Amino acid sequence: MTNAEFRKQTFHFKLPSGTSRGILTKKYSWFIELRSEGKIGIGECSIIEGLSPDFSDSKSYETKLNQTIESIQKGELNFENAHQKLIDFPSILFGLETAFLDLKNGGKGLIIDNSFSRGITSIAINGLIWMGSKSFMQEQIKEKIAEGFTTIKLKIGIDFDKEIELLTQLRREFNSAKITLRVDANGAFHPSQAMEKLKQLAQLEIHSIEQPIEVNQWQEMKELCKKSPIPIALDEELIGISALDKKKELLEVIQPPFIILKPSLHGGIHGTKEWINLAEERAIKWWITSTLESNIGLNAVCQLAAEFENQLPQGLGTGSLYIDNSDSDLVVEKGMIFKKISE
Repeated sequence: MTNAEFRKQTFHFKLPSGTSRGILTKKYSWFIELRSEGKIGIGECSIIEGLSPDFSDSKSYETKLNQTIESIQKGELNFENAHQKLIDFPSILFGLETAFLDLKNGGKGLIIDNSFSRGITSIAINGLIWMGSKSFMQEQIKEKIAEGFTTIKLKIGIDFDKEIELLTQLRREFNSAKITLRVDANGAFHPSQAMEKLKQLAQLEIHSIEQPIEVNQWQEMKELCKKSPIPIALDEELIGISALDKKKELLEVIQPPFIILKPSLHGGIHGTKEWINLAEERAIKWWITSTLESNIGLNAVCQLAAEFENQLPQGLGTGSLYIDNSDSDLVVEKGMIFKKISE
């Protein structure tokens, strides 16, 4: 018999982290713990308020977690049927999937046995720059470049003129052969103004832009993807779409160059793999990013990302965000993340 419980934890950012949705100072996660035969499997249910489709408030979220725990205790919920039963609760699904896999593999943080989890290979990642004052963003960029990152991702969408100025200055110092620039608008552009802004960004040799306009504007997004001088990556657009036919429809209508996958938002392990299969069938490129998980969830996301032969830098550099994060054997060096295996 598998015993199950969950616990809530609040994580605090080392520095206030700015996005177009506001300033983040703290972050909630819930951890599912499964116990059997003296072993413990742990999975993180990571949410972002206002973005996670399965989170409205802590009370209702914990009600669903309690129901999930009860179903596990009764033997009604397991790894094989979790996707079907929790399809509309991706953050809980991902936490449960990883807890089951951790337990199955001995309760030592081994989610998927591959070359990354064995400490043999590393994953290229982008360096994330949070919004803030120009000087604050410049300081972050200097730090990331000094740390050896060759792909930098900037959140944009608050003050476009200031952001263009910052990107222009960065390009003067580092051409596209030295630094790859990604930007994430989080839906900040109005459709009527988006193309003009994309043209300005294109002059700075931007690799890609995430979600330039708000979600659920499929025809407008389709036109942007077709005409944009910068490749567009869908991110928030994928949230809440769990049915296979609906996923196919979205990809075939919009035909994006890229999609970005977050297991805690896009259907856990099962849903992420489904998106990847559909994308690759249509020659759409992709990468995986974490969803502000603590080191426990990040460990699982990294092991999942390592399952695929994808040379694009992934978005997995969020392990150092919190002052109260858990200990981890994940190490970031020179724009790569890897597991340091103890002797």
